[in-house]
Amino acid sequence: MFGLEPWQIVAAFGITAFAGFVKGALGFAMPMIMMSAFGSIMPATVALPAMILPTLITNVQQAFREGRGAAVGSIRKFRLHIAMVAIFICVSAGFAALIPQWIMYGLLGLPITAFAIWQLSGRPLVLNLRHRRRAEGISGVIGGLYGGISGIWGPPLIVYLLSIGIDKREQVRVQGVVFLIGAVVLTAAHLVSGLLNVQTLPLSLMLCLPALMGMKSGFALQDRLDVGQFRRWTLVLLILTGLNLVRRAAELWSL
Repeated sequence: MFGLEPWQIVAAFGITAFAGFVKGALGFAMPMIMMSAFGSIMPATVALPAMILPTLITNVQQAFREGRGAAVGSIRKFRLHIAMVAIFICVSAGFAALIPQWIMYGLLGLPITAFAIWQLSGRPLVLNLRHRRRAEGISGVIGGLYGGISGIWGPPLIVYLLSIGIDKREQVRVQGVVFLIGAVVLTAAHLVSGLLNVQTLPLSLMLCLPALMGMKSGFALQDRLDVGQFRRWTLVLLILTGLNLVRRAAELWSL
């Protein structure tokens, strides 16, 4: 089925449910968890399209959890980042099959890990108000470039939001809105690139079910976390994600 063994499909269900739970609790990391784990059990040309629809549908749920008005407000407030992500996903999507995956994993994992460790050490990076607009645009460009190639565009946004210190609920909502727009663009881009096709689309659609089930459980946990706990667990997850990306880069480089 889908060119995969039964155990691979079962594993994909479990990975997707866990990724959905983490996304529901902290508002991000679904593509990172799915891509890093899928990359170990299936070809990259299947792993990337498999996570596209679960990512899309869970971002719809996250972005609109507090209503359309709140989501529209977040779009207006972070429109520069959103525009850069959308543009540069389209720019880089055509290179997904050309650029070595180990390079992309390594270049993303190392700085994210360093940033999160620095933040947890008690020396938080807080952006000066004069530099926020520039940082917002740059983080969008970086996220878009990585997103089109690897399906992962969240970490630059998380770094930016942590650096400006916004409220927990607003952070989760902004992540959902930005990720949703990026997911729509990514879906369209890979329909054009051919990675999302009649062979991979049914698998991606099937994985939406465990993604939504996991996310519902994650929402319940998120509502119980205070601001300090939410920020700390976000940083811990960033470290784990970054280290796993570095591990994957080293694994692919050695092949």
